[in-house]
Amino acid sequence: MGRGDLTDAEWERLRPFLPVSNRRCGRWRDHRQVIDGILYRVRTGVQWRDLPERFGPWKTVYERHRLWSADGTWERLLQQVQAAADAAGEIDWNISVDSTIVRAHQHAAGARTDPPPAPVSKGAGRGGTPGRDAVAEPGRPPGGGGAGGEGLGRSRGGFTSKLQLSADGRCRPLSLVVTPGQRADCTQFKPVLEKIRVPRPGLGRPRKKPDSLAADRAYSNGLIREYLRRRGIRHTIPEKTDSQAARLRKGSRGGRAPGFDEGRYRMRNTVERSINRLNQFRAVATRYDKRGYVHLGTATAAALAIWLRT
Repeated sequence: MGRGDLTDAEWERLRPFLPVSNRRCGRWRDHRQVIDGILYRVRTGVQWRDLPERFGPWKTVYERHRLWSADGTWERLLQQVQAAADAAGEIDWNISVDSTIVRAHQHAAGARTDPPPAPVSKGAGRGGTPGRDAVAEPGRPPGGGGAGGEGLGRSRGGFTSKLQLSADGRCRPLSLVVTPGQRADCTQFKPVLEKIRVPRPGLGRPRKKPDSLAADRAYSNGLIREYLRRRGIRHTIPEKTDSQAARLRKGSRGGRAPGFDEGRYRMRNTVERSINRLNQFRAVATRYDKRGYVHLGTATAAALAIWLRT
């Protein structure tokens, strides 16, 4: 076992949830070997062609990562690991939300701008009619249309993406969203929160609602506060200076100041520490992936490693 590879205990936690062959498209190459290759690339940021030979053909490793990023396998694995932690009472549901800028390498540019092709089926008959043994190929997630469609944009840092995330009270990512670097944080607050989905053992709906939430002034607006009140989520978000001045100018018509728990706000550093953990993976701290969904899969694989090892 090399440095950064899955341990036997980590492998046993993942093995029951990995895809199995349907006996129509051939056998999968050993999942453990391929996952170790993906984690090696995510941790070091090397080019796929430069993967050590012990991980097998580099193209097999890359195609597995691309496929699992497209069909949501990485997100399902992360949710299953989170579900096991929640069943053991190991998730602190006092969460925090924030974002981090990811500088895009020049290799992240140049994705095709044409729309993704429609899913095709193996074994299709003439005229496009699927045959008896037809196997649907997973289509590429929506993207294309230039850099903006792939989560790339221009910010003060130059050619960048932004990773929006929520983290539990133990500095572990709960949900991740990739946007262009210039996208305002407040516009992605709802997608980040609604992406939290921790399954429960047995029957029952997955848990989506935290006990409390903390965020900085970037998320201080009426729409976000109304959304949190509607869902019954206790929150601590400082009021912006201009909003406070406008409220005071209105006098009694301005309403009361929003509640603010200073002690709870001090705990917001958990999301900053979670970002620092993600940035230990070089393929997350610097974006090399051309496609937005592949970069999201890279960040999700890094988050999965964090959950397995904490």
